[in-house]
Amino acid sequence: MTVDRISSVEPIQPGKKPEQTNRVRESRGADSINISSEAHSKAEALRVRELAMAAPDVRADRVSELKEKINDPAYIDEKIMNATADRLMNALFG
Repeated sequence: MTVDRISSVEPIQPGKKPEQTNRVRESRGADSINISSEAHSKAEALRVRELAMAAPDVRADRVSELKEKINDPAYIDEKIMNATADRLMNALFG
């Protein structure tokens, strides 16, 4: 069995000359970028997270302030005890 050519296809075609190339246009303005609002919000979240990670776990100034208040007999009254009890109940039982 023999296979005949259907069309005259040359196995090697002569090279084509490139058409006119587009030259790079020089920009006369300053370079600029646009940042999406999603990128802004993610950057802000990262900044806040880094600040939180850098903050100390214990605020010594606040602890000493509260120790002074607790040791003051005039500080602890019925209102403070009820507020503290309410917060404990909410924390434990939601």
